[in-house]
Amino acid sequence: MGNEEEHQEEVKESKEVHDDDDNSDTEDEDEEEEAEIRKKHYSSKQRILLVGEGDFSFSLCLARAFGSAHNIVATSLDTQEDIARKYSNGIGNVRELEERGCLVLYKVDAKQMSQHYFLKTQRFDRIVYNLPHVGFLYRESSYCQIQLNKRLVKGFLKNAKVLLQKEGEIHVTHKEGDPYNKWDLVKKAEKIGLILHDVVPFCKDDYPGYCNKRAHGSSSDAEFHLGDCSTYKRQELGYSSPLPGFLSSDFESSKEEGLDDYLFLAEDERMF
Repeated sequence: MGNEEEHQEEVKESKEVHDDDDNSDTEDEDEEEEAEIRKKHYSSKQRILLVGEGDFSFSLCLARAFGSAHNIVATSLDTQEDIARKYSNGIGNVRELEERGCLVLYKVDAKQMSQHYFLKTQRFDRIVYNLPHVGFLYRESSYCQIQLNKRLVKGFLKNAKVLLQKEGEIHVTHKEGDPYNKWDLVKKAEKIGLILHDVVPFCKDDYPGYCNKRAHGSSSDAEFHLGDCSTYKRQELGYSSPLPGFLSSDFESSKEEGLDDYLFLAEDERMF
């Protein structure tokens, strides 16, 4: 009888060890599945909304880096037919994105996206608009062209704020220098409750496969020279400290010190 009890006890202990091993394996698998993968400012654990995509190559770069695109929603103002007509790799990029789990949305106007039937139900940790631009309607340096681009980015920021998760960030990447430093959107962003809390140089080489397309006209599939670009990160007031010198209270005094050109760089962008 004693031997039988000892045998049962050994079986029980063995089962507990196996159970512990199984639990450990499950935990290891969960940790492996949930491991965070980062690509520059972006993470596989963030819900990311990409706005104004051209051939969707930026979205695809992130998806490949993460190994999945289930956390990404990528949008374009174009229709699917437009994408096929304008970009040699556009449809191929979209198909790979969708295979990786990305939700691709067409005909999304950046100035009205908070009213989109799906997007209005969502909130995002990062909302990204690379190189916004209305298209070449006038000369790039003309008053009309500048005003149209200012209106585009202002409308985007206003709508992006609605879709932003608490402590989330809005990223706008733009070319620096004239005439983009005339878009003058620092104060406009501040008026809708957004502050600039970080500025970082944008380097295309950090995003393998990304192609900055002109997106308009007969040369829509051609790339353009980027030059100096920066990514400007914004949050709602109250969630971070503003970048020194970028609040409107500092704006006038900075102009007197000859820094107005630098400050004006805070909010413009192109998406040729």
